[in-house]
Amino acid sequence: MKRIECTPRPNWQNTIEQQGFLFNEGGNYWKENAAYCFTESEILSIEKATNDIFSMCCEAVEYVIKREWYDRFLIDRKYADLIRWSWLEDQPSLYGRMDLSVNNGSIKLLEFNADTPTSLLESSVIQWYWMKDVKPMADQFNSIHEKMMAHYQVIRKWMKSNRMHFCCNQDSLEDLMTVKYMEDVAQQAGLDTRFLYMDQLGFDTQRECFTDDQFDPIETIFKLYPYEWMLAEEFGPELITTREQCCWIEPAWKTILSNKMILCVLHELFPKSPYILPCKTSRPFSGDYVEKPIYSREGANVDIWINGKSVEKTDGEYGSEGYVYQQYAALPDFNGNYPVIGSWLIGGEAAGMGIRESDGLITGNTSRFVPHYFE
Repeated sequence: MKRIECTPRPNWQNTIEQQGFLFNEGGNYWKENAAYCFTESEILSIEKATNDIFSMCCEAVEYVIKREWYDRFLIDRKYADLIRWSWLEDQPSLYGRMDLSVNNGSIKLLEFNADTPTSLLESSVIQWYWMKDVKPMADQFNSIHEKMMAHYQVIRKWMKSNRMHFCCNQDSLEDLMTVKYMEDVAQQAGLDTRFLYMDQLGFDTQRECFTDDQFDPIETIFKLYPYEWMLAEEFGPELITTREQCCWIEPAWKTILSNKMILCVLHELFPKSPYILPCKTSRPFSGDYVEKPIYSREGANVDIWINGKSVEKTDGEYGSEGYVYQQYAALPDFNGNYPVIGSWLIGGEAAGMGIRESDGLITGNTSRFVPHYFE
């Protein structure tokens, strides 16, 4: 794994906008003055690690459901049957992203964005066209688009009709861009799609169904909206009553995997795995560790402790729900640039990766996206 200096393409900003990328923060997010170069064996190791970790995650979900550890995961027990049902019915998952530390041959799971990951369009489309323009003789760990097209056909088997809804919050351009890309792929796969914002989601008490902004029933819907928010909404209980009529993607069993308590369970079940870091609900480490809120996103409220001192900390709105404490795994340092590998899964299979790079040790929503290739 090497960081290579590159010359940005002429007029690159217009190029990525024409490809649908609108979330570039004034040119400070997508960066192509550098790229990460891998060997094929490194890519194969990341792919294997991703698939192996997901297999362990599925075992962990089964373990948690059988033991009804909903209190441990801060999940209201009234949703226990819904979560168990969605798991036993094998309701389909579309995507997820594992954040990995890849350092000197060691691959460690930092966390699993199993419910609402973003940076999908740049991982799938934008960096692929960058490689075609800049490194045409190279290759890239990237079959996201093709695997998503194929997996929509799996999801179609669950659908009562050919119509699939897509929704997200109205206040996030990044979320909108991600969902619109996923909707576009669904259209390419032959699905009839509709988009709405979460605040346009309705519920018809007479027909006992969720409805869109045209008051049509919703039968299959992808939502970029965290499950802990969904379950706290006024309509939360209707997820239970309509479970046979409305298929939500991601499925309800993802409430377990999207919760950082899963990091503790993974360590308890697989303490000897080379990919799983020690993680507990108290500060058990004589060495270095990271304090993470159970529900935090985009690096919010994270505190890194090295040699008994807090060396880097972020603010945010999380933490009141409690913390987990994970053994610190150092990111590789390329002259003050610290990359995290975001390894994507489509339908539970490794499908590609994107790299977020920071000036500090914590990867947040302002961290740069840097393309990659392998030789």
